[in-house]
Amino acid sequence: MRRCTRLRGARLVKNIDYEKIAADAGLERVGARPPLRAYLAELWERRHFAYTLAGYRIRATMSENRLGLGWIVIRPIFTAIIFGTIFGVVMPKGSRPENFIPFLVVGVFTFEFFSKSFSAGSKAITSNASLVRSLNFPRMLLPLASVMQQVFELIPIIAVMALIVAVTGEPVTWSWLLVPVVFAIMTTFNLGVALVSARLTVHLRDVTQIIPLLTRILFYSSGIFYSLDKVLKNKPDWMLTLADANPISIFLKLVRAQMVEGNVVTARDWVIVVVAAVLLLVIGVIFFWRAEERYGRD
Repeated sequence: MRRCTRLRGARLVKNIDYEKIAADAGLERVGARPPLRAYLAELWERRHFAYTLAGYRIRATMSENRLGLGWIVIRPIFTAIIFGTIFGVVMPKGSRPENFIPFLVVGVFTFEFFSKSFSAGSKAITSNASLVRSLNFPRMLLPLASVMQQVFELIPIIAVMALIVAVTGEPVTWSWLLVPVVFAIMTTFNLGVALVSARLTVHLRDVTQIIPLLTRILFYSSGIFYSLDKVLKNKPDWMLTLADANPISIFLKLVRAQMVEGNVVTARDWVIVVVAAVLLLVIGVIFFWRAEERYGRD
């Protein structure tokens, strides 16, 4: 009799709907993904965490190197010098604009902002695994902090880029004031890229090996040290059309059009980058948010 009672009690315990009891008590599952609107609201409330984390990383970088903040601008300068020397000699003059130096400097400095945001954003979760496992906060703050760090570092980069372009003889005009607008749109684009890559690298670690290759392909195909119009002038029309649809190359064109003479953009270029930036950000936010419960567990 007692045994039957015990078996009956065990069945009752197994049949208890713990999820319903917890829901009635207002309890939530640990690490549960909140609704998107609530998630974004919490993200906004905790935005100062991303700001503080970005600033801390910059200070940490400065303390680790003797030149500190100087490396932020030294690296793109060296890159411009190396590629300018190599391709300035190897590539035919017909593929380069007359004002090659400011053309190259603007291309390298602008692409550096994208490549560093892409690389840092892709590691935002995997490089902060202990933080993700120990604290409860919107994980989207981590890729946001990575891109925010690149924005802070962009300020001296723009200043040095403007100085070099001015020294090379390019006139300083009112159109230079549109450069921050271009970089603001590019920041939106970079954040979308960072969110997508941050999630992909969590679930597929091999992606971290592909990102440098993809970045290098974009570097050589976006017209950083050559003019796409001149190189593809005698090629099939679809090649130039495809190249013009690349948001990275359009961002380069937009910055050059404001700072370097002889570079012209159309309203279509502005529309493409704005649409690409907004669309990629929306996709990135939803794509990243849907895996919120899995970060720190995989």
